[in-house]
Amino acid sequence: MRLAIIGFGTVGQGLVEILRDKGEDLRRQYALDARVVAVCDTARGSVYHHEGLSLEQLLEAVQRSGSVDGYPNVTGLVRGLDSLSTIRETNAEVIVETTWTDLESGEPAATHIRTAFQSGKHVVTSNKGPVALAYKELRALADANGLKWGIEGTVMSGTPALRLGTTALAGCTIREVRGILNGTTNFILTRMENGATYGEALTEAQQLGYAEADPTADVEGYDALGKLLILAAVVFDHPISARQVSRQGITHLCPEDIRRAREQGKRWKLIAQLQRSDDGVLATVAPQMIELSHPLAGVSGATNAITYVTDLLGEVTIVGPGAGRRETGFALLSDLLEIRRSGRNN
Repeated sequence: MRLAIIGFGTVGQGLVEILRDKGEDLRRQYALDARVVAVCDTARGSVYHHEGLSLEQLLEAVQRSGSVDGYPNVTGLVRGLDSLSTIRETNAEVIVETTWTDLESGEPAATHIRTAFQSGKHVVTSNKGPVALAYKELRALADANGLKWGIEGTVMSGTPALRLGTTALAGCTIREVRGILNGTTNFILTRMENGATYGEALTEAQQLGYAEADPTADVEGYDALGKLLILAAVVFDHPISARQVSRQGITHLCPEDIRRAREQGKRWKLIAQLQRSDDGVLATVAPQMIELSHPLAGVSGATNAITYVTDLLGEVTIVGPGAGRRETGFALLSDLLEIRRSGRNN
């Protein structure tokens, strides 16, 4: 399986590390021989070789200088292709799209994915933007061309939140989805319950790398909102827009709120929630006081979790990491394995 990686930051490098470290196991256990033939990144450069690139030398080059420009010259190596040329002109069979997320336009990832499908190439991505904003269009384009689109890493990193809802629970009617879909806010709320103020907990989250210097996307609920749009489109087959989501962050919560929840035997969590209604789907992102007996209440730190409320099984909850270099790299790997399995079954 020949891969071209578009965007070679933390996630793309995480996938390459996994392929380097587990390549022999993947070939032996799953008949997956994944070869990276191209890497293209606007900041880190571009290299392509039709027979495949050395994973070790790729990682050494980017770790040494921050770019792939230091990858050694070998016969047949091509440098300087832009992203669309890499997608169209290389011999890659699968495009791995790991550029930055833009929840306003979905670009440049949406164009990358559209171009890949038009070029007859499968796609796996961890990029929330195209899935949140253009899922129906891009899904139809993939299906029309007989191609696979792997998106597992867009909601809870490597934790299989989407496969649980779409595959493992097939046959159930999912009436409601409730999730802790942002690890930063969950970490902050956990620290506040342990006595920290919001400001102290935010500073700690930034020091640990959980929160950005500008934490707005996390603490005001925009990141969770983006994931909720994906769940609505993929699990409920009912795409919605951001304007249809009632959103509130956690910045207004204070120690008194934490004490009040504790007195009631509850715990604050930022909950992203979808509910089926007569008019379609009700969607909210907001802090909620959760009963301590519920599995979501026991999820602490930067961990994520999601609960599916079904007609046949009742509530089913999965808990796991929602971000991380290797964790999201694994999500991409799981999609590659799914493509491999589907190819063997054809």
